Amino acid sequence: MKYIPTFLFLFFTVTQIHAGELNAKVSVNSDRIQSPNKNVFTSMEQAMTRLINETKWSSVNLTQNERIDCTFSLTVTQQVSDNSFKAELFIQSRRPVYNASYVTPTLNYRDTKLEFEYMENQPLEFTQTMIDNNLVATLAFYCQLILAQDFDSFSPFGGSVFYQEAQNMATQAQSNPGWSGWSAFDDNRSRTSIINAFLGEAVKPYREFWYAYHRKGLDEMAANPDRGRTTILNALPVLKEIRNVRNSEVLLQMFADCKLNEIVSIASNATAEEKKNTYDLLRSIFPASSTDLEPLRK
Repeated sequence: MKYIPTFLFLFFTVTQIHAGELNAKVSVNSDRIQSPNKNVFTSMEQAMTRLINETKWSSVNLTQNERIDCTFSLTVTQQVSDNSFKAELFIQSRRPVYNASYVTPTLNYRDTKLEFEYMENQPLEFTQTMIDNNLVATLAFYCQLILAQDFDSFSPFGGSVFYQEAQNMATQAQSNPGWSGWSAFDDNRSRTSIINAFLGEAVKPYREFWYAYHRKGLDEMAANPDRGRTTILNALPVLKEIRNVRNSEVLLQMFADCKLNEIVSIASNATAEEKKNTYDLLRSIFPASSTDLEPLRK
């Protein structure tokens, strides 16, 4: 069971420094930018890769095989000035399913409101007590979110410490009024809105569901596919309850982007009644995703 031995070290001092917890593939796409100097984007990609993969984001020690696979894809949409940019950031992470070759997505999110400054050959460094760059703050935030989602999938509320760290970063970032993407009031998809949704007391059932979905559902399917599938499908009504929770819209949309196609695949071997019930339930929660759910009607 991944992480169970190492998770115990979350609240203890680590005496030996290991490599970072993430195994990220990073790309920077500057196709939209008409600039004679593309070297800055190569430098940016390299600096992002080092920051994400070499930073020790927590006190947890993971072996090379335990590091979390993820992808950070930055698309630069505008070069405002020599050192100022607007961009979109697409973040994906995944974790293995027990006794299977299958990997399941744990985060699949596109952040469309990223503005930052970067100079060619500038290193990106993370200091927990003072973050002075919006690109660093944003990357650090999503690194913590990846860890939170991953650890929550292996133990009940196992990601709490990482959600708290992400919230600390959001609080710091909000003190910089020129930094985009952190508003807590007028954008329900901001980074602050995301972390507030996950930490809300009323959404604890969602986090319990996230654990059950992965550990009691997916991780059981290699040994007993019917039992694993039934566990997942029977747990889905929690999502309908969460829909009525204030500020849960972003959380549910993140779930839909990450998991709806997987659920459709899981339910493909269910009984006709189970498929219908699953379709009716999910369509009532995610009406905009009816097309994705259509295979359940066959």
